[in-house]
This record gives sequence, structure tokens and C-alpha cells, in this order.
Amino acid sequence: MDSPNLLKIERELSNLSLEQLEWLSERIKKQVQVRKKLDKFTNVEYMNEQLATMASDLDIQAEITSINNEFSVTEMDGL
Repeated sequence: MDSPNLLKIERELSNLSLEQLEWLSERIKKQVQVRKKLDKFTNVEYMNEQLATMASDLDIQAEITSINNEFSVTEMDGL
């Protein structure tokens, strides 16, 4: 992946101290972790898998039933 921007960054890295390189490395690692998490939530297949897992979870089903029962009176008043 030799884009002009990446090559320029690579050349500039040689001007940094070891301390600066380590700092930059940690910042890049954090950004990669954040991006991976965000990419998961924009991945439709991943989200569908998560929803299917939640839908089959007995605790979640019980909570949904409880919420539906709690609001059933409100649903009857037509609002």
C-alpha cells in the first residue's frame, strides 16, 4: 500500500525521536481499536448476528415480556 501520503509519513518518521515514535505508536493503536469497534457497528452482518443472539436470549425475552405487560394498559387507551 504505497500511497504518496503514506510514503511521506514514513519519511517524516525518521525525523522523530524514539520517545516520539513510541507516543505516536500508542496513539495509532488507540485509533485502530476505536475504528475496529465503530466498523463492527456499521457492519450489517455483525449487527444482524448480534440481534439474533439477543432475540434468542431468555433473559432478554423475559424483560421484553415484562415491559410489554407494563405498557399493555397504556396501549389500550389509544394513545
